[in-house]
Amino acid sequence: MITIDYRDSQVSVAVLGEFTLGDFKEFEELVQYKVKFEGPVNLLFDLTEMADFTVDMAWEEIKFSRAHGGDFARIAVVTDSEWIAWSAWLSQVFVAAELRVFHDADDARAWLDGLPV
Repeated sequence: MITIDYRDSQVSVAVLGEFTLGDFKEFEELVQYKVKFEGPVNLLFDLTEMADFTVDMAWEEIKFSRAHGGDFARIAVVTDSEWIAWSAWLSQVFVAAELRVFHDADDARAWLDGLPV
């Protein structure tokens, strides 16, 4: 399950429990809409409460990243998992955005807003 919040050019996604293909499609649809009408967006992915993800969601994320690599300005990933942090850094191969991993959501939001962290 995910929750999505958006304002201006920033999209915030929090994953709670299992991250499914249906969840990712919901995120994907919103981002495509915002990019079409507002240009590149900043993205906050809070994965601290993510328990697992489905394989089809992971595959969709790879395809989406490759197709929309220029649609993001900054991406902040919030996690305590070293494995997720490593996979976030690996995804930089597909996106032109500046990406940082955080342990604290407030620091991530501040960085997305251009404030010193």
